[in-house]
This record gives sequence, structure tokens and C-alpha cells, in this order.
Amino acid sequence: MEVSGAQMVAGLVLGVIALIFLVLKTKVHAFLALLIAASIAGLVGGMEPGKVADTISAGFGSTLASIGIVIGLGVMIGRILEVSGAAETLAYSLIKAVGRKKEEWAMAIAGYVVSIPIFVDSAFVILNPLVKALSKKTGKSVVSLGVALAVGLVITHSLVPPTPGPLGVAGIFGVDIGLMIGLGLLFAIPTMIAGVLYAKWIGKRIYQVPDDSELGFTRPNKQAAYQEFIELASAREHDLPSLGRSLLPIVLPILLIFLNTTLAALELTSGFYGVLIFLGKPIIAVSIGLIVAIYALAGNLSRSESLDRMEEGIQTAGIILLVTGAGGALGNVLRESGAGNYIAESIAGLALPAILIPFFVATIVRLVQGSGTVAMITAASISAPILSQLDVNMALAAQAAAMGSMVFSYFNDSLFWVVNRMLGIRDVKEQIMVWSVPTTICWFVGLVSLLVANMIF
Repeated sequence: MEVSGAQMVAGLVLGVIALIFLVLKTKVHAFLALLIAASIAGLVGGMEPGKVADTISAGFGSTLASIGIVIGLGVMIGRILEVSGAAETLAYSLIKAVGRKKEEWAMAIAGYVVSIPIFVDSAFVILNPLVKALSKKTGKSVVSLGVALAVGLVITHSLVPPTPGPLGVAGIFGVDIGLMIGLGLLFAIPTMIAGVLYAKWIGKRIYQVPDDSELGFTRPNKQAAYQEFIELASAREHDLPSLGRSLLPIVLPILLIFLNTTLAALELTSGFYGVLIFLGKPIIAVSIGLIVAIYALAGNLSRSESLDRMEEGIQTAGIILLVTGAGGALGNVLRESGAGNYIAESIAGLALPAILIPFFVATIVRLVQGSGTVAMITAASISAPILSQLDVNMALAAQAAAMGSMVFSYFNDSLFWVVNRMLGIRDVKEQIMVWSVPTTICWFVGLVSLLVANMIF
């Protein structure tokens, strides 16, 4: 029996409504909600019941086949960076390099780098003592420094693989991971500049520094000088790994992946180039990064301690793997049901730029359920089957899904509470100004950047 286009769309709409309702209003976890939404989309959309289940399994498996290993390796690297103090080394070194009276920029750059391999929430917690110490020693508002750090963290966390969200989006859109990294790093620059300018402004409106008890905040001590920070960093230097060792597990796999992308684009695949392409495959490159992290940073840990730390990282990755795989399952159902093709044909006649479809789907999902990762994975799963039928740059579409997920972080986002509580902000209005507004500014700048890039490419 032939299925009508209206029935296909009804399946998609009901599936999305069910997803939003289950995540927002019930105790059902996003992983199960995605599977239920995929089932509804397939059954209502006219697929045979048995085929719906098979399609979900196939979509789940194919998605994790491309990104599951990298996610597992990435979280183990992040955990080693955390426990070894390498993340602190990166921040101290960047601030010293950037120089006096540019602390907000240094914190944003530190977040920009550190968040690539480390989950944003834990990265902010790790680096927050540095924010408070810097505020006490320089007289800069803890709000301006903390917002700048959080902006740097959340931007690369949202846009640059191998963090799980953009990695999953790249897998669903079929975009080369090296290209996704390059575009993410590029789009992050204007977004970060806007975020830091706002951080400097809000730091003047909400002006506070930590007091001596470390529990509250008070007026700043402006007698502190930049030299005192240098002394503080120097005092910690002997307890932390060197900058070179701290950077190596991050930079090496990124360089190998970029090399893979470059050689593949130049069609240099035989002989020694083939070996380099093998080393630059994401699962191999990140494996090498993990080996480097283990022996360059975890040398002072015993074998059992090292294994325990890496297993702690794996435990945090479990639910990300499930949600990402379920997002892929939903996308596969939408492809097999034919809804993607039907909507693609309809959208082709609309004035709305197709590149904005994943952007606004991610925006809506983010607003209703709070998780940026779930928002961008869901947006990719819904829009990839549609956009594959249109003349759209899929790499920009993947970035659009990631950018749309940055909008207006508020009460249903764990990072909202982490940032505000650790900066000592309790008033709701100030909480929104400290974190909801800058994330929305980043979202808007990302939209403008995306439209400009779409005009060029």
C-alpha cells in the first residue's frame, strides 16, 4: 500500500512531539524517548512494524560504528588531563602568554582549547579555582573572568569534535571529522569575541571578587598586581606537568586527523601516504593521543590508579553513547519511512534557506529540554534525511545543528547552575544576565556567521 506524504509528515510530527513531551514532562530518559519517537515516526509514517524495529537497530549500530570508539577514547584522555593537572597547566600558560589586562581573553582561549577534549561542566569546575585566584590577585571581576572562561568552553564544546555532540552530528551528516573540526574552530572565533566583549561588560555591572574566606564575595583588592599572579603560577609550576606534555595529547590527534583530511582531499592515498592516512583516522589518532596521555601525563599514577581514572571517564560516556546511537536510529527511521524525501521536495520550494532547518530544529529542542548534545543530535537526525535531497553544503548544515544548540541556557541546563553557583550569583535576574544572555549572543553571532558562510560556499 502506497503511503501518502501527509502520513509521512504526521509520523515525523508526532514523533517529535512525543520526544519533546517525554523529555520535558516525564521521567523518561532522552535515550528511551528517542527510541519511542523513532517507533512512533515509523509506525505512524506507514512502515511495517517489524521493519521499524530493524531500522532502529540498524541506525543505532551504524551511528556508533562511526563515532562510538572515538567518544570512549576521548573521555579517557579528558579524565587523564583532569587528574594530572594538565588542564591547569594549559590555563596558566595561556594567561601568562596573553599578558596583563587581557585576562578575559586568556580565560576564553583557555576554555577554547581545554573544552575540546574535556566535558564542559567538569572543565569549568576544574578551572574555576584559577578564575577566583586570578580575580583576587588582579582585581578583575570574578564574573567577567568566569563568563569569559565559560563562553570559551561552551563554544568549542558545541562546535568542535571530538566532543560527543558535534562528533555525533558529523557522523549523522556524513561529514569528514577533520573538516568538522576546522569549521568549528573557525566559526568559534567571532562567537568567542562577542562572548568576551559581553563578559567584560557584565563584569563591570556585577563587580565582585572572592573574599578571604573563599566562601563569599566582596569588593576587589586593587592593590594586587599582575606580578603576583606570575608568582602564583610559578608556585604551582613544579606540581604540574609541563606545557609541552599537557598539549601533546590534544594537539597530536588533531594534527593527525587534519593530515588525514588533507591527504584524502589531495587523493594521496598510496604508499607512505596510506600509512599517514591510517594514522589520521579518528579512532587511530585518538588512540595515539590516549597512549601519549597515559605515558606523558599519568606517569606518577600506579597501573591500577590509571585504569581506575580511565574507567571513570568511560562511565560518563555511557549515556552519551546511548543518546547518540538513539539519535542515529531516529534519523534512520525518518530516512526509511520516506518522510525525509517528501519534506525535502516541499522545502525545496520555500524561501527559507535550507541551511537554517537544522539550526532552528536544534534551537527549539534545546529550549524545551536543555541539553545541547541532545538538541544537536536530534536536529541532525531529523534534518539530515531532508537535506541529503537538496543542494546543501552538509558540513555547514552540521555546524548549523551545533550552533542552534547554544541558545539561551537556563534552568533546565546543568551548566547554567554550575556557572552561576561557582561565581556566587544567586539572584535570578543576574543569573540570566550571567549565563542565559551570553549563550544567546553566541547563538546569534553563530547564525550570522553561518548565513555569511552559506552565501560564500
